[in-house]
Amino acid sequence: MKNLLTTICIVLVATTLFAQNQTIVLNQPDTNRGLPVMKAFAQRSSQAKFDTLSLKLQDLSDLLWAADGINRADLGKRTAPSAMNSQDVDVYVVMKAGAYLYDAKKHQLDLVTAGDYRLQVAGRQENFAGAPLFCVLVSDISRFKNGTDSVKLQMAALDAGIVSENIGLFCAGTGLATHPRVTMEVPKLKETLKLKSSQYPMINNLVAYKKN
Repeated sequence: MKNLLTTICIVLVATTLFAQNQTIVLNQPDTNRGLPVMKAFAQRSSQAKFDTLSLKLQDLSDLLWAADGINRADLGKRTAPSAMNSQDVDVYVVMKAGAYLYDAKKHQLDLVTAGDYRLQVAGRQENFAGAPLFCVLVSDISRFKNGTDSVKLQMAALDAGIVSENIGLFCAGTGLATHPRVTMEVPKLKETLKLKSSQYPMINNLVAYKKN
């Protein structure tokens, strides 16, 4: 009973934290956690079943840094490579409290739109809408200095795929569940995320704790 009450308190505190703040200041990433890389590859899988419990702040912090955080502060370089170092991919986090944009330089989440828009990310696959959060990977092709729009979209797909794989390996190495997806209600989501015409939602990853 004591453990149950403790868990409930943690969930309530986390929900309040995410619901009340325009900005969620993330913890410093724990770069010592997780499985060795080859074991993480051995554990990597897409999970269709998951717990609906909200992620703890440290797990959220580590997830976003692993996805596309800054790992070489002196150069501003990221954990995920991008074509011509364009850093075209932005990570939007959609959860019950709202849609947030990950600011890698400040390592924080900034509120874009309050409210629960997870169903827009789930799209026609409504069974995924109960996931505690989605990482929506959006490419701004205006950051590519060369190439036609067709070529830029190809590079955008590659860059988003790399960030998605970072998420997959992080989840495999830390025991979290994830599922990469392209299904989503793109027109509605572009409005919710307040995207420019040059920004394209490419892929999304639900992230959750594994279902017991």
